[in-house]
Amino acid sequence: MSHTLFLGLGRMGAPMARLHAEAFETHVFDVFPDAVSAVVEGSSARPVVDLASEGADVDAVILMLPTSRHVEDALTGEGALLERLPAGSLVIDMGSSEPGSTRSLAAAAGERGVDYVDAPVSGGIAKAETGELTIMAGGTDDAVARAMPHLETVGSSIVHVGPAGAGHAAKALNNLVSATNIAAATEAVLIAKHFGIEPAAMIEVLNASTGMSQATQVKFPQHILPGTYASKFAYDLMLKDMGIARRMADEVGFAPVTGAAFDTLSEGRSALGEHADHTEIARVYTRATGISIDEGHAR
Repeated sequence: MSHTLFLGLGRMGAPMARLHAEAFETHVFDVFPDAVSAVVEGSSARPVVDLASEGADVDAVILMLPTSRHVEDALTGEGALLERLPAGSLVIDMGSSEPGSTRSLAAAAGERGVDYVDAPVSGGIAKAETGELTIMAGGTDDAVARAMPHLETVGSSIVHVGPAGAGHAAKALNNLVSATNIAAATEAVLIAKHFGIEPAAMIEVLNASTGMSQATQVKFPQHILPGTYASKFAYDLMLKDMGIARRMADEVGFAPVTGAAFDTLSEGRSALGEHADHTEIARVYTRATGISIDEGHAR
């Protein structure tokens, strides 16, 4: 019986796999067996015991893996899942990958008669759990149309942004803007405090004015001002996406804001803990200036 193979059951992948299993026969795999057990328990997903046996009966593969290297290893590395997939099947990469790698994998898939769609997501764990993610899809019209029923199990806003690789490009650029918004708002709030304006008051002004952003509406009141820094999106993953955007910007030749944001946040990373949250951008500024803007008086 044909089924979907879902690889990658981390913080985002696990709730996505559970939702997908409500609509499709779904077999799940992760390098951590406990992650597989957690998804299978309480859902209709079925565990994959031996990934090497998967392929012939798979009509779609969904990957929610950390980097392009992991995707390449799964599809073309030892065991080469792509070589075992039947012609007419579909691969959907929903992680944040390098656009260039995605284009190469899509070409390799096409040579085997396999459709390839890159469909990274935005919205965080909360939206993953409710199936309300924003999805940026890249691929041919036919491939994206085929992927749409799968994407609709986890997303409420799905935009076909262009050919293979375009989805991953759009995701990196979105996260560039998101991180830059946090950095810009942090600078504004920090300068405001220096001039006698309390951080909460400055955020209130921004949210009632043209400086409003998702950073001021969500990140500051929920994670930065309280000093919790618990958005559950890692600083290092943010830097990875910003790095992709930076390399894309280098091809354009003029993107000074992109370069400044990436360099500043990269240099500040060393001052943070091993598992830093991306909202700890604010701590980078505090440590550079000695001005704290959170209620916990950031270290």
